Amino acid sequence: MGSTWRSMDASNRGHLLNRLADLVERDQLLLATLEALDSGKVFLMAFFVDLMATIKTLRYYGGWADKIHGKTIPTDGEYFTYTRHEPIGVCGQIIPWNFPVMMFAWKIAPALCCGNTVVIKPAEQTPLTALHMAALIKEAGFPPGVVNVLPGYGQTAGCAIAHHMDIDKVAFTGSTAVGKLIQKAAGDTNLKRVTLELGGKNPNIVFADCDLEYAVEQAHSGLFFNQGQCCLAGSRVFVEESIYEEFVRRSVEKARSKALGNPLLPGVDQGPQIDQKQFDKIMELIESGKKEGATLECGGSAGGQRGLFIQPTVFSNVTDDMRIAKEEIFGPVQQIMCFRSVKEVIQRANATHYGLAAGVFTNDIDKALTVSSALQAGMVWVNCYNAMSAQCPFGGFKMSGNGRELGEYALQEYTEVKAVTIKISHKNS
Repeated sequence: MGSTWRSMDASNRGHLLNRLADLVERDQLLLATLEALDSGKVFLMAFFVDLMATIKTLRYYGGWADKIHGKTIPTDGEYFTYTRHEPIGVCGQIIPWNFPVMMFAWKIAPALCCGNTVVIKPAEQTPLTALHMAALIKEAGFPPGVVNVLPGYGQTAGCAIAHHMDIDKVAFTGSTAVGKLIQKAAGDTNLKRVTLELGGKNPNIVFADCDLEYAVEQAHSGLFFNQGQCCLAGSRVFVEESIYEEFVRRSVEKARSKALGNPLLPGVDQGPQIDQKQFDKIMELIESGKKEGATLECGGSAGGQRGLFIQPTVFSNVTDDMRIAKEEIFGPVQQIMCFRSVKEVIQRANATHYGLAAGVFTNDIDKALTVSSALQAGMVWVNCYNAMSAQCPFGGFKMSGNGRELGEYALQEYTEVKAVTIKISHKNS
């Protein structure tokens, strides 16, 4: 009550977010370089995808700051009732290592535009861009204490955020296993609000009546983008029987054409995996695919003698009971399955604990509408994949999490609705 931040005009909060976006744009080259150095992400992708999304997200929510408001309600009796959308308070935010600076913006921008304060923990593997963003936040003119960047390990700093009695809300992006721990910590303490963006084993369904070459390209980028380290990865590619063999052949060609190497160099398509632990997990799952009878079409081994590189890998003849068809691999490993009917593929696509995203490729609008309505996923892309924007809500069904990020829907996750009723002597309806 009475703090500089709480008493600031909403439009000034928007101005600060836009000022921060300007500074990120000024330092875009530096931030993209830090991102590539810290995570192994291909520099050009960091510059043109991650940083552009960061800037757009900050500007989008800068525009929302003075447009968040309640309603007047025509209640019965001699009363005047209205609602206020108030900030929740202190928001603890825990972000992952696969898109560090973009996730930083996804978390802080809606929280700040609603008037909250933030304690944000970057992943221990990738703290550099978060620390530079802290410097830019100070330069932009945010009051002291509004954004607090807290580097540290999940078991210490992350656990402290989840259990702290003075933190009113936690937003987490990461694994389903850790998401469960955070939800439990909230229940064991002050019932803090929780939003979770967790894992995915996302179906990408390709019908025979699609544009085949385009579908191959989209399925390829939908899986191999960011070394496959993406919760949205279309890691279960279902292809209709009549085009299955040709789809596999073209997918293998694309995978073999990828250039691995130093992510800072031009012409490189794929950098290293994030760390040894993740590298070992991916290789172990690749071995399980071989042992369980999937056909290894290409890749399947480390890429080179040095570094945590994995060859782009494609498996065909994958069945739903194999580990590579059920577990989130989070690496450059594409599984291609065959289906025969719409009913069959819907049933198989939904037969997972996850429900984050899905893709559908068909030139039949009736089929597209039928399948997209039936899929149990928070986002469905038709004749495209990974078509993200700051305006569109992001989040999953089932064990892929709860709540939404981005778009207008994210504002609901960072405000409390207060109803105020005033007794009046005479009412005019």
